[in-house]
Amino acid sequence: MLTLALNSVRQRPGRFLATALSAFLGAVITMTFNSLHDTAVAADTDAAGSETLHLTASVVGGYGTLLVFFAIASALTVNVRQRAEEIRLLRCTGATPSQIRLMVVGEAVAVALIGLLAAVGPAMLAGRALLEMFRDTDQVADDVTYTFGPVAVAAGVTTVLVASAGAAFLAVRRATRAAAGAGAGARRHRLRLLGGVAALLIGTASAATTFAMDAGGPELMAPPAYGAIVLSVAFAAFSPALLRVVPARLEGLVTAVAGVSGYLAVHSVRQRATQLAGVLMPLIVFTGVATATLSMQAAENDALDASGVTRSVEDKNLETLNLVVVGIIVVFACVMLINSLYAATSYRGPEFGRQRLAGAVPGQVLTAVGTEAALLTVVGVFFGTIAALAGTVPFTLVRTDRVLPEQAPWIWLGTVAIGAVATVVTSVATARRSLRTPAVIAARVVS
Repeated sequence: MLTLALNSVRQRPGRFLATALSAFLGAVITMTFNSLHDTAVAADTDAAGSETLHLTASVVGGYGTLLVFFAIASALTVNVRQRAEEIRLLRCTGATPSQIRLMVVGEAVAVALIGLLAAVGPAMLAGRALLEMFRDTDQVADDVTYTFGPVAVAAGVTTVLVASAGAAFLAVRRATRAAAGAGAGARRHRLRLLGGVAALLIGTASAATTFAMDAGGPELMAPPAYGAIVLSVAFAAFSPALLRVVPARLEGLVTAVAGVSGYLAVHSVRQRATQLAGVLMPLIVFTGVATATLSMQAAENDALDASGVTRSVEDKNLETLNLVVVGIIVVFACVMLINSLYAATSYRGPEFGRQRLAGAVPGQVLTAVGTEAALLTVVGVFFGTIAALAGTVPFTLVRTDRVLPEQAPWIWLGTVAIGAVATVVTSVATARRSLRTPAVIAARVVS
């Protein structure tokens, strides 16, 4: 089965492009920031610089590892879901579940190794650029030498390979059980619901503790930021339910604006809520975390400027960490969003073919797809904004006695613009490409 896995990767590389891209970016980010640990323990690094580098590597490395796993898991889940018919045929020809798992995990590990090897050079360049940024802001001394050592390599290899193998194993186990007729959907639904409720309670409690903290304390930003992140994850856990309920409430408005295409879009989103949940999740997390982190940093900067106090190294470290974390979230959320949308839309080629055979013109199909993307954007932005406000408002009230910083609307608009463009452009461009196939041929393809 391992030989079959390697041949599958070699013969159909396009199928694994999304996984390879996720593994490559994950390895770059993981090795870039963990190389700061190597640099921190070098002989020419002073104590203050070492503390700064260790802090950055630990905080961002933790976020990065989590995002790497989710990005790779998202790509692999979509990949395996699209191969349901192939897995069913393998079962019918005598392949055992363990053999199929070995094949899919072998494919994932092979693709991850390719991404790892390709990421070494970019990770070294990115690490040097990051250290130079620390030098320019006087957070480390100018004579600190960049080191790319065993910590960076071990972190990259461990994170990417474990994430790839683990995500592939879980995804194919679900697929083989489905092919055998053993459903575990109810159990997964209960676990998702319990996890979402727990995250909702934890995030709310964390954001509320902000009001009990000292306005000038260095730890003030931690509870609301953590609360916004956890609330974003909580709403993401409820994605299937949100996609069934919210579009139904908007059906009249959407139909009035987009006509028949809008009506079809609303019902398509509601019926494919489980599949589209993988698209909505990164959109909610991206909107909530990016808006909350940047808005709180803006409020912190306003408070420091109003007090007339010169920013300390700790203040610079905090700002750097926030900007870097948001940058990582933006990259990975966009990668997950684009990967999921591309896979989900390209997989609907037969559906688009049947719609055209039933009388729909390509313009109507594209309008329906664009309306679906707009609905996804509205739902994701709405709940992401709620999560962001739950963290930003308590922090700004305690720190500055204002509800929101002046920059908050512009930060929100910029975040929404990035999410909306990524969602709508990817969906429509992928659908347009699918429509190049003649309707009769596309409708004959087994989905």
